[in-house]
Amino acid sequence: MQKFPMTLPGLQRLEEELRNLKSVERPAVIAAIAEARSHGDLSENAEYHAARERQSFIEGRVQELEEVISAVEVIDPKSLSGNMVKFGATVTILDEETEKEMTYQIVGQHEADIKQARLSVSSPLAKALIGKKLGQTISVPAPGGDRTYEILTVEFK
Repeated sequence: MQKFPMTLPGLQRLEEELRNLKSVERPAVIAAIAEARSHGDLSENAEYHAARERQSFIEGRVQELEEVISAVEVIDPKSLSGNMVKFGATVTILDEETEKEMTYQIVGQHEADIKQARLSVSSPLAKALIGKKLGQTISVPAPGGDRTYEILTVEFK
């Protein structure tokens, strides 16, 4: 079975989503299906078909979350140290072209959220960063040509 590295907060977010789907969303969609059935002819009942589609999505997501959660390997970034980038590290980099600083935490693919500065370990940028040390420059292939970044800080928090 494939293990998925993940931080504890990432696992907790997935578990909360699973709880919500099972205790709130699933009963709501079952009620919506029952309500739509009471309106008669199901073949032309848009509410019924929409509710069934929503139910299908919820059941698929529940199954996916259960599979992921059962295969999670929790890694606590606070227990790590050093100046080398690895899973869980919070890294500040400098785009050498734009002089813009960016900070990302390298996390598991199922908890990544670029809007929250959580970068998937399987992303091209994270792959380029892992194994590099503080002060090194990396090159990352991008659609408009390679981008170069300097690693300014490596923290484990």
